[in-house]
Amino acid sequence: MASQSEITRRLEKSSLENNEFDSSLGFLSRSEITHGEHPLSLGRSSIWNHFFQDTEIMEQIDRDVKRTHPDIPFFSGDSAVAKSNQEALRNILIVFAKLNPGIRYVQGMNEILAPLFYVFKSDPNDENAVLQASAEADTFFCFVELLSGFRDNFVQQLDNSVVGIRSTITRLSRLLKEHDEELWRHLEMTTKVNPQFYAFRWITLLLTQEFKFADIFLIWDTLLSDPDGPQETLLRICCAMLIIVRKRLLAGDFTSNLQLLQKYPPTNISHLLYVANKLRVHLAC
Repeated sequence: MASQSEITRRLEKSSLENNEFDSSLGFLSRSEITHGEHPLSLGRSSIWNHFFQDTEIMEQIDRDVKRTHPDIPFFSGDSAVAKSNQEALRNILIVFAKLNPGIRYVQGMNEILAPLFYVFKSDPNDENAVLQASAEADTFFCFVELLSGFRDNFVQQLDNSVVGIRSTITRLSRLLKEHDEELWRHLEMTTKVNPQFYAFRWITLLLTQEFKFADIFLIWDTLLSDPDGPQETLLRICCAMLIIVRKRLLAGDFTSNLQLLQKYPPTNISHLLYVANKLRVHLAC
């Protein structure tokens, strides 16, 4: 990028203080590994171990960033704008991975990051070059804040805990049973469609893969502004998604229902959010 972002400058300062990171983005460079280190020494304290882990993460981030919304010129293509935006996404994900060793990078985080960066970079009030340059840093801090509420879903060691992703999916199942027991019974008892087969992606990627890119902003407006908090709101929206297609689900078998939920059909977003809101009103009664 033409000028260094705030997050890059911060990381460079950290590298000088700790003498641990590569000065570019916080990852070990090959030149920092001493001749006394054996490449087969993969203990937790081994510099080689950190080097291989860093390289693997960077390669995964590169692959995912290049696959981010290939149908949208803002993110994909050979234009200077697309390449600059890809580099910004890469920077943010790498810095996040290095500053959050308990999570590091999990495949799909690029999909959560993309809408945030698009908003900041496309802000009509940020025509000033200085403000445009801050889009990367602004996105980073919002990304950190957003994931702070969902971080346990990305920690594999917590999958079976009360705060892990499986517990969250179980809460969705209970919510559906409470509001539509007939549909719940048909899905989970009759057709044996385990909610993990479809809800894992819905929840971990905050529905970014289920709807058109423009619709994500409408959903996230509700998700991030609801007084009940994003976690509870997300579960209500997921439950509403099931209720909206209940007729097709009740008429379907395992295969057709799984295909339907793994490739959710186009829907009216306003109606979806209305149904989700009714679930909250019902709970309050």
